[in-house]
Amino acid sequence: MQKILKHKYGIWVLTALFIAVVYLSTLFFYRVDLTAEKRYSLTSSTKTLLQDIDSTITIQVFLTGELPADYKKLSIATKDLLDEFKSLSGNHIQVVFEKPGEDIKDDSAKVMFYNKLARLGVVFERNETVSSKSEKETNQLIIPSALVSFRANQKPIAVDLRSSRRIYKQFDVISDNQQEDVEATRNAAEALLEFKFADAIDKLTRKHVPVIAYAVGNGEATDHKVYDLGESLRNEYRLGVIDLKTTYPNADSINALLIVKPTLPFTDEDKLKLDQYVMNGGRIIWFIDKLHAELDSLMRSQAEYTAYDRGLELDDLLFKYGIRINPDLVQDLNCSKIPIVIGQNPNGEPTFRRVPWPYYPFLSTHSNNPITKNLDRVLPIFPSSIDTVKAPGITKTVLLATDTNSRRISSPAIVSLNSVKDENDFNEFNKSYLPVAVLLEGKFRSLFSNRISQQVLDSVQRVTGRPYLGTAVKESKQIVVSDGDIVTNMVSTTAGPQPMGTIAGENYRFANREFLLNSVDYLVNTNNLFESRNKDFVLRLLDKAKVEEQRTTWQLINIVLPILIVVLAGVIFQWVRKRKYHA
Repeated sequence: MQKILKHKYGIWVLTALFIAVVYLSTLFFYRVDLTAEKRYSLTSSTKTLLQDIDSTITIQVFLTGELPADYKKLSIATKDLLDEFKSLSGNHIQVVFEKPGEDIKDDSAKVMFYNKLARLGVVFERNETVSSKSEKETNQLIIPSALVSFRANQKPIAVDLRSSRRIYKQFDVISDNQQEDVEATRNAAEALLEFKFADAIDKLTRKHVPVIAYAVGNGEATDHKVYDLGESLRNEYRLGVIDLKTTYPNADSINALLIVKPTLPFTDEDKLKLDQYVMNGGRIIWFIDKLHAELDSLMRSQAEYTAYDRGLELDDLLFKYGIRINPDLVQDLNCSKIPIVIGQNPNGEPTFRRVPWPYYPFLSTHSNNPITKNLDRVLPIFPSSIDTVKAPGITKTVLLATDTNSRRISSPAIVSLNSVKDENDFNEFNKSYLPVAVLLEGKFRSLFSNRISQQVLDSVQRVTGRPYLGTAVKESKQIVVSDGDIVTNMVSTTAGPQPMGTIAGENYRFANREFLLNSVDYLVNTNNLFESRNKDFVLRLLDKAKVEEQRTTWQLINIVLPILIVVLAGVIFQWVRKRKYHA
């Protein structure tokens, strides 16, 4: 180095080298991930997806500007992730951070513009904060969304940067005093960013759009109660309806079959059609109400009634596949609340009070399966419990289960507004994690082996063009959910169909829609993008009480102490220099 500096052009050579290194560093994006949970590493499936992109994709991120600390951190994490996406895609991904509508001065025009974004799926949030020092209240519009666009003739996909999973601090399940742990919720949102953006890019660039069939013929809902289901699936898949009474579902053309809340018995012919669809590689999601239990019936009687078996005749088929839906109703103390009339106001109007309703238990996951990993609570309505039974070659995974204070009410189950009367009833809530949704994977075996005549076997081959199969030709998947109302929606007499996962009096949308879409996605997609849903970011927080108490001390240590050290080092250096060179 000294030889270079002594050279006549040494300083210019070093300057040129420095400029070259800086320039080359802008052309290459590389970082080493030293975090224990690999927070900054992309999964192999995401890398493959990005490296295969050959056209420009534009991502508009609306979470920018002056933001609260938690959203600022999420915005920075989004930028870091998309920078890596851009690098791996060979700059085919263009990222823009912007505040939409800033250049629109007319209020009515801005409202229309925001409504247009909302119809695309962009979410808006009002953030109200009060400064602890000035006691000044701030009301701010935050748009925690991004819009991923590909071709001009394709509808862009909106990405909600927030987590669909809200994390709460410890609270008494009987009271209303539950508080969201904002830091933990935003941390969960960061863990899902890779999957959300990769999934949106995949859906925009895929060459084949999977076909989802909605089965009818056995009393399945076809009215506004499945409006949200239809709209949610239609946005991402080719959705059709198939009548089991007239058609054999074809596994080559139907990627997944939905059976939602049937009310009429399945005949042997119906079950044979479903069985052979599975044997040929078809995949089914079952949303089954084993017992007839409806809140409307209870409210009309204002007393109690008996929940009875619907008699769907599906027990033998599901049992063969490794599942038994029990003839019971599940209750849990960690549950939603419903409004109950408790009296009248002086003007004659009814007085309501929201009370815990154990028949609406909160469901969550206790496994690492990507369908429900990092998923918020799912709300069922009168679910039953599920038992897994022996089925050779079939792997069972519990996707959704109740909490730790559950009980089962066996059929004939009495449904009453006052289902928990005294302390003895509370003591009966002694079960934990009762399964309500189970994933089955493997090579299934037919229910009808050695049970049907040669004439029926010939009929199957004549109609389908395929021979009857006693064992599946390849591995398949099924999901069995012991509640049909998880994917139906309420219908308001004034506002029409409501979003899936909402109920009257509960100002909250549960993750029912996300569970449905994740389930369908898991069954029909083969790109393994779901592995990125398994990311878990460890939240390492400071003790807020100590931070506030020791704020001044640490400010002095971090700001004043370094300055004092530099000054002291300078004084010592000058003192040593004077002693050394003093004449």
